[in-house]
Amino acid sequence: MKISLKVNNKAVSIDVDGNTPLLWVIRDELDLKGTKFGCGKAACGSCTVLINGDAIRCCSYPVRLAEGAEVTTIEGIGDHGTLHPVQQAWVEEIVPQCGYCQPGFIMAAVALLDKVQAPTDEDIDRQILNLCRCGTYYRMRKAIHRAAALKNESALTLKKTLGGEE
Repeated sequence: MKISLKVNNKAVSIDVDGNTPLLWVIRDELDLKGTKFGCGKAACGSCTVLINGDAIRCCSYPVRLAEGAEVTTIEGIGDHGTLHPVQQAWVEEIVPQCGYCQPGFIMAAVALLDKVQAPTDEDIDRQILNLCRCGTYYRMRKAIHRAAALKNESALTLKKTLGGEE
């Protein structure tokens, strides 16, 4: 089956079985290795990517459902060598231990912050349901708050630069 989609702002067309999990298309066909396989049952969140802006666990998401969609992987969130605010916050708060689950957490956090400008701890607990064997949840929550602040600071700076505020 021929599938056309946009991955990290690049149009791609692949010929695969439509029931192939999107995870394996991303990793094996497109050679983007940042998205991880964890459980294969959409339970752990290691495979989280954005599909049209929504956090989706792609290990059990048939690629045919992504036809025409915009898919963003961990490789697609930075901007020309500049870290995304979530990535920057992850570094500042020294979040990862083993790091395996972190791309999925980062992608879930990006999706959350695109919808909720200043999430509360309750928002984070309700929306970020990924699993971390190392238990870095406290640092991740701290990093999400820091990322929200970084993102808001960046938006304010841009507004001032464009003359929107004195």
